[in-house]
Amino acid sequence: MSVEYYKTVNINTTKPNSSGTSILIIYTGGTIGMDHDAETGSLVPFDFEKIIDKVPELKRFDLGLTVISFDPLLDSSDVGVNHWAILSRLIEDFYDDYSGFVILHGTDTMAYTASALSFMLENLSKPVILTGGQLPIGSPRTDARENLISALEIASTTDEKGDALVQEVCICFDNKLLRGNRAKKVQNFNFTAFKSYNYPALAEAGIHIEYQRNLLFKQKGIFKICTQMDENVIILKLFPGMTKSYFDALLNTPNLKGVILETFGAGNAPTLPWVTEALKAAVDNDIVVVNISQCTGGMVQQGLYAAGSHLEAIGVVGGGDMTTEAAITKLMYLFAVSKSTEEVKKWMQLSLRGELSDSERFVG
Repeated sequence: MSVEYYKTVNINTTKPNSSGTSILIIYTGGTIGMDHDAETGSLVPFDFEKIIDKVPELKRFDLGLTVISFDPLLDSSDVGVNHWAILSRLIEDFYDDYSGFVILHGTDTMAYTASALSFMLENLSKPVILTGGQLPIGSPRTDARENLISALEIASTTDEKGDALVQEVCICFDNKLLRGNRAKKVQNFNFTAFKSYNYPALAEAGIHIEYQRNLLFKQKGIFKICTQMDENVIILKLFPGMTKSYFDALLNTPNLKGVILETFGAGNAPTLPWVTEALKAAVDNDIVVVNISQCTGGMVQQGLYAAGSHLEAIGVVGGGDMTTEAAITKLMYLFAVSKSTEEVKKWMQLSLRGELSDSERFVG
């Protein structure tokens, strides 16, 4: 599914924008932008020209706000690599015109989009904040209103020098600001939809928004985007009782370049001969295999147990404490920009955008 064109809405908050701060809101789709039809009661896309009626708190913001809506709007299950490229180009096109960017996105694949954009947007010096809602913005008990307000405030916050305080891709949800490539969706039935198990929240909204400034990621260099992502990668999830045919079928996917191997615990896999042989054959065939734990917290340490040591011996790359979402999008990115398989292996083990922790942090 492609985006045919955009609908642009300029929002008049009624308060003069004396600060000169302006935020571009990009609405891709998702629950946050839905409302109940007055006649039928069914959910329909929200008219952002009426956003002040739904979120009157915006009247207090000293901001210039513009909304660009995807048309057609996307369920986040339909978001793919081409949509990440569209978002990257939009941010590039308007980079000099706005102080920050807020992307409204469905929650199901928000962590994938946040992870992908963290790699595709190189040398960011402005905030790109993804948010959404578990309930539509027009619902009486919606979380969408508070998520949007917090995201806008964070996106417009500057430091003592007047520079953007947050200069990375983040997810703002349920009063917390999380690094985008550290977050996972963990709930679909309450407002605590996202968690970051291996990295603390960057900020928390209470009476004031309290930032952990020492945790914020900064880059140096000229902003640029990468719109090419290599999709010749797969996720191979291990489970007790898996068959050789299942394993072989995935590893023999045509044009395969990379595999995220979801292992047990600290990076362990069955020591069955056919498992080791199949993975070794893939590695020998220049396929990059990255070991990512199925656990939500902790990290892969391939040499810790015998069940992980055999993976290291055949050339499987340890993925540390990366999320699956970060690992698969990073692999797509690296295959698009790297010159060799060895270069991909090297960079998969090093932090590019704060997606990976120093392994010493977990020792002991």
